[in-house]
Amino acid sequence: MDPLTHRLRAWDGLPLVAHEWRGGNRLPPLLCLPGLVRTGLDFESLAPLIGQHRRVVAIDYPGRGGSGRSADIRRYEPEACVRDVLDVCAALHLHQAVVIGTSFGGLLAMGLAAARPGLVRAVVLNDVGPDIGAEGSAFVRDFVALDLAHRDVRIAAAWLRERLPPLSLTTEAEWLRMAELTYAPGPDGRWHPLWDTRIARLLTGPNQRDLWALFGALDPVPLLLVCGEVSNILLPATVERMRVRRPDMTVVSLPGVGHAPVMTESPALTGLRDFLERTA
Repeated sequence: MDPLTHRLRAWDGLPLVAHEWRGGNRLPPLLCLPGLVRTGLDFESLAPLIGQHRRVVAIDYPGRGGSGRSADIRRYEPEACVRDVLDVCAALHLHQAVVIGTSFGGLLAMGLAAARPGLVRAVVLNDVGPDIGAEGSAFVRDFVALDLAHRDVRIAAAWLRERLPPLSLTTEAEWLRMAELTYAPGPDGRWHPLWDTRIARLLTGPNQRDLWALFGALDPVPLLLVCGEVSNILLPATVERMRVRRPDMTVVSLPGVGHAPVMTESPALTGLRDFLERTA
């Protein structure tokens, strides 16, 4: 099922793109927030599996995918992204949504719960918590800054397969699609990242935000945590501390999977469906 593509304007006029799969309005909508430099199309395989009787909306943040790029890299700061998501939700009339946030998207879900509690009905955190593993953070910073200008998509797919943390992707077709969701051909015919590589500059300074306080904004809502057991972003110690803080939190662990699960893994999909049924 192909999504509708919404082309909107942010609060400062920057173009924003949102993808929507329409399965009806009987159940609360799903708001899907991708990783730091990923796009809403990362949810293209998941949306049809969980979108029956509900709308599924996924967003391209500024500087990523089809959304506009800014001359000022501060425009890509998390606080600005939260405001962008709020703009999209207002424009598309999303209310009381179940928010599914992968990595950076999970941190934005916490920000949404703090800034607009009435928007958030429940939250799914995909391989992210209030502490970020140092090794994983360093990998992300280097990856975001890199533009190898791959000669073709198959070379790009092979490079991703070799360099990314362990994922549940197994077939050549799955890795080719991952490459197509990561790179696009430029005017030179080579495949370049689908994001503004200057975003990496925002990752070089110390993080001054108290993410545990932000995690507290999720206290009033049902919470599901999906974690890759070999993730270097969400570490076991963080998961345990989150359990102490939220003993009612449902946790689904994926053996052999790193950062980040694609959410169509059988245990993740089963856990997600059960969670959505309970929060409906």
